[in-house]
Amino acid sequence: MKELVLFLAKSLLDHPDEISVEPVEEGGAVKLMLKVSEEDKGKIIGKQGKVIKAIRSLLFVEGAKANKKVFLEIA
Repeated sequence: MKELVLFLAKSLLDHPDEISVEPVEEGGAVKLMLKVSEEDKGKIIGKQGKVIKAIRSLLFVEGAKANKKVFLEIA
């Protein structure tokens, strides 16, 4: 799941070297903390949050395959 977020973020953003994803396990859930540069926050969120919602939808599907709940937060 971490690899999926990294792949999508690197293909969308201008500063792919400043991206980091930190997974935090909490019971049966996984929280992914995505850190990007200040300039790229608008691009990862998208207009009205459409880009981040699409990424979260893909993560939801991946989590369902692994029987885990997955949350994505932008730090």
